[in-house]
Amino acid sequence: MATQAETVTDADAMRRAIALAARGLGSTSPNPVVGCVILDAAGHLVGEGFHRRAGGPHAEIHALRAAGERARGGTAYVTLEPCDHTGRTGPCSRALVEAGVARVSYAVADPNPKATGGADTLRAAGVTVEQGLFAAEAEEGNTAWLTSVRRGRPHVLWKYAATLDGRIAAADSTSRWITSAEARADVHRLRAEADAVVVGSGTARTDDPHLAVRGVEGAVQPLRVVADTEATAVRPGARILDGGAPTLIAVAEDADLSGRGHLTDVVRLPRAGRGLDIPALLAALYERGVRSVLLEGGPVLAGSFVAAGAVDKVVAYLAPVLLGAGPAALADAGITTLAGALRLRMTETVRIGADLRITAVPEAAAAAAPAPVPAGAASVPVSATTTKER
Repeated sequence: MATQAETVTDADAMRRAIALAARGLGSTSPNPVVGCVILDAAGHLVGEGFHRRAGGPHAEIHALRAAGERARGGTAYVTLEPCDHTGRTGPCSRALVEAGVARVSYAVADPNPKATGGADTLRAAGVTVEQGLFAAEAEEGNTAWLTSVRRGRPHVLWKYAATLDGRIAAADSTSRWITSAEARADVHRLRAEADAVVVGSGTARTDDPHLAVRGVEGAVQPLRVVADTEATAVRPGARILDGGAPTLIAVAEDADLSGRGHLTDVVRLPRAGRGLDIPALLAALYERGVRSVLLEGGPVLAGSFVAAGAVDKVVAYLAPVLLGAGPAALADAGITTLAGALRLRMTETVRIGADLRITAVPEAAAAAAPAPVPAGAASVPVSATTTKER
């Protein structure tokens, strides 16, 4: 990034704003992650900031405070359309007007139809407003919140670790450790960025997982959730009940909870097939403020999520190991023919320690994403009608 004395391009400013926004992952929910960079009238960097936590100052406010009077006549680059409403904080659109900013470039229009648009307020005050620069990159960084607004449910990332032949454990059920220490540390990063970590009864019974974040400085612990249909998998003394992070046990409406006094936070949900109704589970989590879910297992629960069309992203850690037998990563997902397969598009492949991390999204979601803007491309003026609820 350029120093204050150097002129900064539109592209560099928005890239910096996107990088700043990512610093808020895991700590702003149920609000979006947002970054802002302000250049003075001569194109010099004078202020920057990001949304750090729900209820705290927005990215634009942090950046304006840093810029002071140098923001007058300058340009603000924001990853999401500036808000235009008063909630726990004031409207950023009006703060930008009062600071004398002459131009605002934002990457992604707010999808919330219930609020008025900050872009319209800025234009009405004589501010030049442009939208679309690096929209695809900004969308990716804010995908959990955007999914929650557009679909009314949390964004779901399914993570699994497997051998090259797709086994998550050996035939004798041993699974520690298939992947490297580096890959396991990377999983804790995913946990730190999620509002909730979800596993099924099979994983709870076999692995007694802890599910809390370790080794990530300043991490906000996610809600630990077990889909325990019959209320029999989470036993007294289970690691998930240690108080290290909040815990929720989801059980069937007719599950027998007698003698289950150790389950202090329980939600009852309708049954679907042999398990719980997945849309109902996601709705219950959404009501608790959860906007992003990390689905960690096991294969039966993952199959239920896939069958329900509730997987938005897949992150697979593949180890250079062959087993030839043992459980597969995905159980029955209601797919009986190749024509009905859930097709994915790989968006990233990265070497993590000795393993390979593959990230993929359903093709339908990939096709709906905005096209990336080439580096150095100019912003495109468009109208905007909505604002975010931060």
